[in-house]
Amino acid sequence: MNDSNVAVTVLLLGGAVVGVAGWCWFRWKLSRVDLTPPGPAAPYTPPEPGLVAPDDLRTDRAMPDQDVDDALRVAEAGSWEAAADLLDRTGQAWEPRSRRARALGAYAAQQDGWLLAWRAQRPGDPDAALVHAYALVELAWLLRGSQRATHTTREQFDGFHRVLGEAQEACAEAAALADPADPSPYVAELPVARGLMYGHEKFRSLWSEVTSRAPYHYDAHCAALQYWCAKWRGSEALAEEFATSAAESAPAGSLLRVLPAVSWYEHHIADGGIGLFQQPEIVARVQALVDDVAAASAEHPSLPAARHVLAYFLPLQGRAAEALPHFRAVDGWTGTFPWNYSGADHYIESRDEAFRSVSTPA
Repeated sequence: MNDSNVAVTVLLLGGAVVGVAGWCWFRWKLSRVDLTPPGPAAPYTPPEPGLVAPDDLRTDRAMPDQDVDDALRVAEAGSWEAAADLLDRTGQAWEPRSRRARALGAYAAQQDGWLLAWRAQRPGDPDAALVHAYALVELAWLLRGSQRATHTTREQFDGFHRVLGEAQEACAEAAALADPADPSPYVAELPVARGLMYGHEKFRSLWSEVTSRAPYHYDAHCAALQYWCAKWRGSEALAEEFATSAAESAPAGSLLRVLPAVSWYEHHIADGGIGLFQQPEIVARVQALVDDVAAASAEHPSLPAARHVLAYFLPLQGRAAEALPHFRAVDGWTGTFPWNYSGADHYIESRDEAFRSVSTPA
């Protein structure tokens, strides 16, 4: 046998040895793998009895409203009369009116037969026109999606802008039909202004229509702040100016001291690190909101939304015990800032950690 044949034989024998060894190692590892199917997950146990389980959270609103749920249940069956009655009974309670019309519109954006019947049977009804406007706003944002612009397709943008144009016309129709004192059609137009990138002067004109009718409208101020943020049509400086001015000019208990805290979040949350939340500037902003909530009427329609903000911020500032009453007051509802950014899972994580940290202090 020549040298080349010897080399080949050695290589073949070596490969066989390695192969046998590898197979033996694989069988050894396999024998130690637990192939038993996993059992059912352990049931969720809340850190305090009575807290809502993850599967039972509502992500559509910040707070309960049984009247809205009842109206939506009737609308699901194809009838509009309960929705019409609800808005008629809401009357001039402007914040609940906007919020309820938006909830009805959100449902109509996905199932609109009942709304079309309402509009056909009452073509000049201002309440139906308002719900229609909100439905188009909701539909436009559904078409766009929730991703940043760099992850949104041209087709999504085209549909978004087309339907927002229709929503703009619908808001104008709703305003023409509405009680002259009603700010709701102008509140509905605020997300249209943001999506269509109204110029500053045009937006200020729209904003004056809102504030001349409802100077301390909570949802309207939160929507306007979004317009002034750097990610939309403004900048950090403009958002800060808007938030500070609105908060300082509003009476105690208006809850508009939420705005500086939200503005800070919008422009600094990406900076990372829990230490950011404990800086004196943001601690002061949160304390101002604590005082505002304490001064608010228990019947303020936006009190739950403000409590959600405190429930988020206070534990991050080492004040978990102060957050617990707010968590208890709003528990089960996550369809508002900041959970509509971070998700219902984050709500559960934040809530449960707050309760555990108080029950088992370090």
